[in-house]
Amino acid sequence: MEKDNKQATLELGTKPVGSLLLRYAMPAIIAMVASSLYNIIDRIFIGQVVGPLAISGLAITFPFMNLSAAFGAAVGVGASTAISIRLGQRDYKTAENLLGNTLTLNFIVGLMFGTICLIFIDPILRFFGASDQTLPYARDFMQVILVGNIITHEYFGMNAVLRAAGKPRQAMNATLFTVVMNIMLDVIFILWWGWGIRGAAIATIISQAMAFIYQMVLLSDKKAFLHLKRGTYRLKKALVKSIVEVGVSPLFMNICTSIVVIFMNNQFVKYGGDLSVGSYGIANSVAVVFVMFVMGLNQGMQPIAGYNYGSQQIDRLMQVVKLSIISATCIMTVGWLIAMFIPEQCARLFTTDPELIKLSARAIRINMICFPVIGFQMVTTNFFQCIGKAKLSIFLSLSRQLLFLLPLIAVLPRYFGVDGVWFSLPTADAIAAVVASILMTSFMRKLKKQTV
Repeated sequence: MEKDNKQATLELGTKPVGSLLLRYAMPAIIAMVASSLYNIIDRIFIGQVVGPLAISGLAITFPFMNLSAAFGAAVGVGASTAISIRLGQRDYKTAENLLGNTLTLNFIVGLMFGTICLIFIDPILRFFGASDQTLPYARDFMQVILVGNIITHEYFGMNAVLRAAGKPRQAMNATLFTVVMNIMLDVIFILWWGWGIRGAAIATIISQAMAFIYQMVLLSDKKAFLHLKRGTYRLKKALVKSIVEVGVSPLFMNICTSIVVIFMNNQFVKYGGDLSVGSYGIANSVAVVFVMFVMGLNQGMQPIAGYNYGSQQIDRLMQVVKLSIISATCIMTVGWLIAMFIPEQCARLFTTDPELIKLSARAIRINMICFPVIGFQMVTTNFFQCIGKAKLSIFLSLSRQLLFLLPLIAVLPRYFGVDGVWFSLPTADAIAAVVASILMTSFMRKLKKQTV
């Protein structure tokens, strides 16, 4: 078993890049899309069974959910990148210590985040844009999610580590399991038992807990090439630093996304009312499916890029980046076509309310109008993260959210009302893609000179 896993890791530097990307990306894509689907299914159940205001209440919780997942994923992504690089350098002992430290770090961060947010849940939700009508729905959902926050952090973190450990299919299986289990529990808790929005939250935590148990069984197998060992759980400053240095980029990106959503929710309430918040939740649900495709592609690219950068095989590194950019552009173009031509059909999945359907269809079109260029920007940001260039990755993450989008959200609605909130999104996407193109071109020129 250990020989097979070691061979699978070494193949990252020898097998054809195209087949490797397909092998690693496909399970990750399935896992990421599945992950987005169980959130979408929650929205469908809640929108169809509980009502349109419940959809708006759930949309208010998005920053909370995103932040919760962000901390767990940040530790996992930072650790998986560090592990991939160490494996490329044949430093297997450090890779195992990173694995143990990841488990401990996620537990500590998950406990702190969940406890603090539970204490201040009502003020936080008000700040996020909850009104008197949507606050009860948002509170009912988030109380359950925050009680199970440690599980969420560990689940997302360990899935990232599984991919770095040469187990992309097992990581996919863990996510697929959560989707199937979440759907089954939604039927029981929401349709049969009438638990409403709280039932959706309970279903999410239970499904993640069961998947986490599966992950721990895999990572505790002593026959595996990379597994949990006694003595690796105690935090070590150097290892935590290597995790945080890379993980801080996706963390900042998700924090910025949450900040943006908070501002947008408040602007929607101000200029369009609670149903506009609901339409934003629906539009986001549709967009996230295609974003998750690219995120899965990025996760498949990560171990290949990290390993080959660590082993200084620059030609292979550039091949995987090129293939990833082309694939991401194709994926997002499909999303754009769906948004332009069948947005009403997408909106009807979530609600039967005519006004909300009308608002959501228009929101989907505007939100996804620049999708063909977003794939390139996402791959570029992930590329710098994969090779440990945290500063560049952080800049690209922050620039789109803080430098471009937030000012647009603040200014455009003053002149264009609720349309100004919507059009700030594609405008920021277009500017961010141009900036990413400039940075990527400059970096690639320098990298080519090093290989000459």
